[in-house]
Amino acid sequence: MLASLEGLDHVVVMAEDLDRAADGWRRLGFTLSPRGTHSDHVGTANYTIMLGPDYVELLGILRDTPLNAPGRAFLQRRGEGIERVAFTTGDAAQGVAALRAKGITAIGPIEFSRPVAARGGGGGEAAFSVFHWPFDERPGDLRIFACQHHTRDTVWIPGLQRHANTAKRIRRVEIIAPDPGAAARHLARLIEGEVVADGDGAFDVPTA
Repeated sequence: MLASLEGLDHVVVMAEDLDRAADGWRRLGFTLSPRGTHSDHVGTANYTIMLGPDYVELLGILRDTPLNAPGRAFLQRRGEGIERVAFTTGDAAQGVAALRAKGITAIGPIEFSRPVAARGGGGGEAAFSVFHWPFDERPGDLRIFACQHHTRDTVWIPGLQRHANTAKRIRRVEIIAPDPGAAARHLARLIEGEVVADGDGAFDVPTA
């Protein structure tokens, strides 16, 4: 794996109508965080579904910004669904340097935050540093980026990790692609991973 990457952090599901999407996931037995709003230069809002070591992020556009242009393009091209996945990084700056050493133009590190409301009042702020692979590097039409959490305790809140459907973690992310082998090799090249044939024309790229 690329230097600083530590496996899957979260999956981003783009939503046309964020609140409607949140209601649908609640009906599936998931506990959702209160709605969060990202920094102005990001221009998005979200709900999170916190699991054990990872989570699902439902993401909606509030205002058009350069940073959310790829998400808007995905909604126009594909509709709602998994638009990108994030790897955990312990050091976003180190990850950027590792990509640039490979000749890949990394975007970042980008610093941003969002307020976190606590049940019963109060709350705090969740702060992140992220870096992106070039936006045109989309294996299987899936964007990838890496996220460094500076305030894990404000994101992984025990009360939000208990779900009526008993979900505990993300075991795997499956992406349907016209050429799965090519998509897997593309992803593996971007993260210095390996490709494993999984039968029935499917391929795995283990990340942790």
